[in-house]
Parts: sequence; structure tokens; C-alpha cells
Amino acid sequence: MAATAPEQAGTSAETQPRQPIWLRCEKKPFEHRSALTPTTAKTLLENNFEVFVERDPQRIFDDEEFEAVGCKLVPNNEWPSAPVEIPIIGLKELPESTDPLPHTHIQFAHCYKQQGGWTDVLRRFKEGKGTLYDLEFLEDPKTKRRVAAFGFHAGFAGAAAGALALAAQQKDGGKGVLKGLKPYKSEQAMVAEVSEALEAYPGGKSSVKVLVIGALGRCGSGAVDLFRKAGLPEENIVKWDMAETAKGGPFQEILDVDIFVNCIYLSHPIPKFITSDFIAQAGDSRKLAVVVDVSCDTTNPHNPIPIYDINTTFPEPTVEVDTKGVGKRCTVVSIDHLPTLLPREASEQFSKDLLPTILSLPQRATEPVWTNAENLFKQKLEEARVADEKSK
Repeated sequence: MAATAPEQAGTSAETQPRQPIWLRCEKKPFEHRSALTPTTAKTLLENNFEVFVERDPQRIFDDEEFEAVGCKLVPNNEWPSAPVEIPIIGLKELPESTDPLPHTHIQFAHCYKQQGGWTDVLRRFKEGKGTLYDLEFLEDPKTKRRVAAFGFHAGFAGAAAGALALAAQQKDGGKGVLKGLKPYKSEQAMVAEVSEALEAYPGGKSSVKVLVIGALGRCGSGAVDLFRKAGLPEENIVKWDMAETAKGGPFQEILDVDIFVNCIYLSHPIPKFITSDFIAQAGDSRKLAVVVDVSCDTTNPHNPIPIYDINTTFPEPTVEVDTKGVGKRCTVVSIDHLPTLLPREASEQFSKDLLPTILSLPQRATEPVWTNAENLFKQKLEEARVADEKSK
């Protein structure tokens, strides 16, 4: 039965009220990750927190794992009825709705860079007088780096999906399509499958060349790590970062590899890396067969890879690029929650990195990581208001 008031959490031995936090279920299809894990929840409980956990059959961690460390289990999707004083933590965006949001939400909302529907999301917070602490923008005030990110596992899993998509293209007389990606039990299992798939590629692993843009970041380093562990020769892994892209695209070098993995963090408009016309102009000389857009700025008006317009899914991981009927096929992997292919490892790492910030939640009125995030939220609320006014 769900708790109905934060005071039910009790008080600490030193009479300080416990800090409640509510882990909601994830409603995005095929999302198996969790913002909190039984390990990090246990640490919170040991530090004067009360942790409410919604039952969730698709979460990689069983409900019983949370219950065993002392969390209070509550019904699935019960958070709208939770006391408004309890912060709600989750990962992916909430289902589309016009219902006002009165709670404090800690999550990835994907609405600060003018993504599709961004004003609708922020309007819900404005009408409900709630607060959004976007996980993407919780930053260490000294380093200006995100306190926690799924970047490494996003790049690792994205590179794996790209390799499997490349191998799939060779089937059925060159008409093969990758289907039905599912979470792996371990990183080792993922690497083994990719290694086997690339070995069967015409010419073997030594014939496969890849380019990772953003290679110096968390995401890019994950992609490079996957290709290395899968057995690609080091000279076949081209690593680019800001220095290499400074000249501005489109880039011929992207057309000269089998797999291009985009791992940049898009914070402002930049020249396009590649376009459909650029691909078509290359004709039969193009080697490029698979693009993996790990950054997944699909609906961002400044997307540097405007060769697709939908997010793909685990059941249907790729979308065809319109090559204007010229040259061989090219497909795009644009799954926006790739780390869930390694849900347990990705969740454990992310939650461990996030833990110190969550432990400071009771001091969020003065802690810079929280106050800066709240100020950004207020700024985006105003930007959304102005955008709504202009659209009337």
C-alpha cells in the first residue's frame, strides 16, 4: 500500500525528518534501466532517506531486490497521487499528457534544446507549479561536467548496434535488415555477438572501417571500446573530436568508412556532418553503409545529420536513408535509449555517479548543483512562454 504522507517515513534517531524520494516506473517501451538501484537505494536509506519504489515488471532489477534493502514498494505508476512534497525520480520522459505537474521531478525531460513538443512539456510544469531538475543538466559547478551520464554505455551499445546492422545488410542478397534487438545479460555477451557478426562480414574484421566523432568524450570512448573489444584493428578505428571537425562539414571522411558513429554533444548550431544530397553525390564510390546517431538529436532543428527524421526502436533498429537511388543502401540507427541494451551495468554506473548529488537533495536550496539546475529550469520556462506567445 502506498504511503500517503512523507511523515510516514518516520524520523531519524536525531529527530531530523527523513528525506523522502520516490522512484517511479518507466513507461517508455523497452526501457529497463533505473535511476536508482538496490545498491544506491541502500546507501540512501543508511543516510536518513526514505525510498519509495514503484513496482515495475520491466525494470532490470526485481521489486524484491529493492524490498530486501528496506525500500517501501508502492503500486505501479502511482506517483501522480504521491504527496506533492516527495521528489519523483525517473529516467526517461513522462508519457505525453496535458495534466499539470505539481511535483519536483528529477529525470531526462528532453525539452531544453527545443526538441519536438518542448513547450508542451514545460507548460505542464508551469501550470502545476512543479519543478524540473533535468538529469542532463545536473552539473558539477567546478568542472561544468554532468555529475552522471549514460554516455559510455550509450556509445558502447550504439557501436554494437551499428556493427550488427552492418552485418545484417549482407543477408538476403544485400537486402537484410537488423530486427529485434534485446538487452544483453552482460557486456561480454554483447561483445561476443558483435565479434562473431563482424567475423562473418565479407573480408572479416580487417575489412571493416569505422569513424567515431566525439571520440574523446564519454560516449565516444564507449564506442571506441566496443570496436576494440570486438576485434577491429586499431588502424581501422578513426577517432575524431572537435579539432578534426573544426573545418566544417560535410565530411568526405564519413563516406569513406563502413560505420559512422556520432557521439557529439550538440549545444549550438554547427555545419552539417553529412546530408542526403552529399551521400547521393558520392555515387558508387561511397563505402558508408551504417550511421549510428547516438546523440539522437532527431527533432533538434540543428541536427548535424539530417538524413533521417524518426527515432528507431529495438524491434526496428534501423531506418533507410534516401540515397536518391544512387549507390548501395545506407541505414541509420537512431535509438534514443541505447544504454538499456546493457541495463544492469548502465544503471549501476549511472546511479553510483548520481548518488553524491542525490545525497545532497535535502540541501538543494543552497547546493549549487541543484540551484543552478533550478535556475536553468526557470530560464527554459520563460523561453517556452515566449515561444507560446509567438505561436498564437
